[in-house]
Amino acid sequence: MADTMLNINNISKTFNPGTATAKLALDNLSLNVKSGDFITVIGANGAGKSTLFNAIAGTFITDTGSVLLDGKDITLMPEHKRAKKIGRLFQDPMKGTAPGMTVEENLALACGHGGWLSGVSADDKKLFREKIACLDMGLEDRMQSPMGLLSGGQRQAITLLMATINPPKLLLLDEHTAALDPATAEKVINLTKTIVSENNLTCLMITHNMQSALDLGTRTIMMDKGKIIFDTSGEERSKLTVSDLLVAFKNAAGTTLDNDRMLLD
Repeated sequence: MADTMLNINNISKTFNPGTATAKLALDNLSLNVKSGDFITVIGANGAGKSTLFNAIAGTFITDTGSVLLDGKDITLMPEHKRAKKIGRLFQDPMKGTAPGMTVEENLALACGHGGWLSGVSADDKKLFREKIACLDMGLEDRMQSPMGLLSGGQRQAITLLMATINPPKLLLLDEHTAALDPATAEKVINLTKTIVSENNLTCLMITHNMQSALDLGTRTIMMDKGKIIFDTSGEERSKLTVSDLLVAFKNAAGTTLDNDRMLLD
């Protein structure tokens, strides 16, 4: 059996506790993620999906419970230290890069070589050009362009490359294609599958596309009201349809999944 890469034990988080606007965002949630798992995460707005990612990344400290990464307790570890082992992409292509710096400089920064202030080494220039060429977007000829001048899809592809150029222990993808047009989104998804597969990364990906949740990865979990209410993988998952997911949600949550942003096909 594969080793456990991420172990989340009974975490809870309430925002604005003790006030009229108190919100229980994570409710005694537990999750074990094996090394090499590629888990798609679905649920309506407010289900706790991004809050779960924030808890894993260290954006805040949970009220209760523990988070272990590769056997190490990171529950109280600051976000910037976790970032050395956890790669993350957001829905907004503007996040995760420095828009005033060039493509080359952003990649140097992501590598952690620190050479971007005094210039990028010849070896790094060669490596970056080779990696960018693999994106098949023609960006290898725009290494000196500021990131802010690239399209959303181009930035998101480079951000994905930046997050994985030093393969992380865990990759968190927070609806990283939701802001892209369908054709560009498909390209970034295919790139995601390639990078995750080639580097054998452990990955969690939030998606609002129900069909993609079944087509991608090795396991699907569904969240509602800060809890994981459905978890499927293997042969059981391979037989599921979107209709089956909707039924599973209703059976587990006691209500119909109602969200304008959820795509059913």
